Amino acid sequence: MLVARPLARGFRVIDAFSRITRLGEGLATSGVLSEDAMARTVVALRACADKMARNRVTRVRLVATEACRRAANHADFAARVSAETGLALDIISAEEEAGLALGGCASLMRPTVPWALVFDIGGGSTELVWVKNSANTHRVMGVQSLPVGVVTLAEEMGARLDTAEGYAAAVADISLRLAPFEARHAISRRLLEGSVQMLGTSGTVTTLAALHLNLERYERALVDGVDLHFDDIAAVTARLNAMNAADRARHPCIGPERADLVLAGCAILEAMCRLWPLASLRVADRGVREGLLLSMMGEDARRPALGEV
Repeated sequence: MLVARPLARGFRVIDAFSRITRLGEGLATSGVLSEDAMARTVVALRACADKMARNRVTRVRLVATEACRRAANHADFAARVSAETGLALDIISAEEEAGLALGGCASLMRPTVPWALVFDIGGGSTELVWVKNSANTHRVMGVQSLPVGVVTLAEEMGARLDTAEGYAAAVADISLRLAPFEARHAISRRLLEGSVQMLGTSGTVTTLAALHLNLERYERALVDGVDLHFDDIAAVTARLNAMNAADRARHPCIGPERADLVLAGCAILEAMCRLWPLASLRVADRGVREGLLLSMMGEDARRPALGEV
């Protein structure tokens, strides 16, 4: 959650809240949101509602993504959220999710590089956006939502992900899933021309950046906008593979909530780095939430002022 006040350029964050609730836990096998996952998420949303009330928020948009898109009981969950928190849930399409993620982090793009591959590794899905880039516009040329994220991959692989063979199998599977996007947009050809940049927004890339920087605790200001070289990604991934689950849980930039998910994110990211071997990617600690705020501000700016026709 982000609470912000619009400024002449951008916005100022007033309050923020984040909690990992694993809403899509078990969804891949059951096809529905579990009672435990819904309960955890409602508790977090109730905290959001309380914070919004204290901050006297006047305009709200609450979006849900892949877990709710796939769940057969998403309507029941939305009704429960409304009844228990007063918040209206908006289940958005994969295309809108990708567009919001792009809008949230577009300011980090290099305007002189004409093409951009933007990705967001989520819990239940991974969004890819192929963008024609210029100083003034960011034109979306293609979007793909892979129905695999850190939670779904970690559940599917289980303890195998901690083995070299299991990790390699996960990377290979994700590579196959990425191939159609490459075939449609010929990203590799643009890459060879030196006209592509890569921008990543997710807990995976921000965690890897924090580990690369050897931060004693996570600091957004140091991570957001940093360029993470592929060699650095490989080195940090090797460190994570060498850790056991307890070591990962104890690390202040990972913690117990992400300890069993971070390797799944590494596998997804490694598949992308192999298919599109750029020198580096730019890390964004911003995405859908910031994109939502900017889109809402844009809508307000386009509305006629009181008394105008």
